[in-house]
Amino acid sequence: MVEMSAKSENSHFLPATHHKLTVSDSLVLRVYSNTNPQNMKISDLQKGLILSCDGIDVIGEGTGFGVPIAKYSDKTVFSGSSSLYVRRLGDIIEIRKEFLMDMVNRDRLKSFKLKIPGIRTLSDFFCLQYQRHKRLVQPVLIVRGLLFKFGIKSSFMKSPHKGTVIVTYNIDRNRIQVKLNFSQLERANLAKVFILNEQGAHFFRTYSDSEGLRLVDEEIGAWADVTAQSAKIVNEQNKIGFRLKNIEGSRLKRGREMMEGSLNWIGLDYELEPKYCHFEYEIELFG
Repeated sequence: MVEMSAKSENSHFLPATHHKLTVSDSLVLRVYSNTNPQNMKISDLQKGLILSCDGIDVIGEGTGFGVPIAKYSDKTVFSGSSSLYVRRLGDIIEIRKEFLMDMVNRDRLKSFKLKIPGIRTLSDFFCLQYQRHKRLVQPVLIVRGLLFKFGIKSSFMKSPHKGTVIVTYNIDRNRIQVKLNFSQLERANLAKVFILNEQGAHFFRTYSDSEGLRLVDEEIGAWADVTAQSAKIVNEQNKIGFRLKNIEGSRLKRGREMMEGSLNWIGLDYELEPKYCHFEYEIELFG
């Protein structure tokens, strides 16, 4: 971990294994170069900024803030390795995390990798169905729960990497400026890029936006476009949360899944076309 006093100013990035930043009396942000925290099926994947409230991580099975995913025509690629660097610029802490895109998803039946394409894409099929048909959300989650119960589980495995995505987080009090550089990402057959901003669904339970829409728990669904200028997600007491804005050239989506032992995330994610090499947005924290 890199420790820097509030009075020091370092214009050079220093390598780090992890870093902690206090946002308020109750909120702390953490980031790691390894795959901590290792929760549920995404334990082998890299995380972004992790939110802690009163000393307890509230990320659940979420990815944290500012995590890239690259969707190619034949597979979706995640990050399982990274390098982490930290520096201070005046009152601003700047964290640079370089995500190596080197993991793919596979379904397994107990200890056997499923090579049957139809079975291997069950999760993707179910996800697509309840994006298209909101009335199917609960039935689809029940079926996914049964698959999990009978031993068909998703996991991630190493694959030939598709390059590196550089993410820089500038943290100034309760605002996080997130800048992504995709210029080192392999472009051939790249279909979409996603930037995930997720924490735990057990802690954050309410969605609201600038158009007045308010949704709680299962009403939020996964996935749905956010048409409002801005959207926020808060905890049950409406005291802790985060807000993101819709940005021209991207699609902002809301989502939530909660299933004991398997799923526990809620988030506001961006979807980008592959033509973009850079993207920038801001996260506002409450609490």
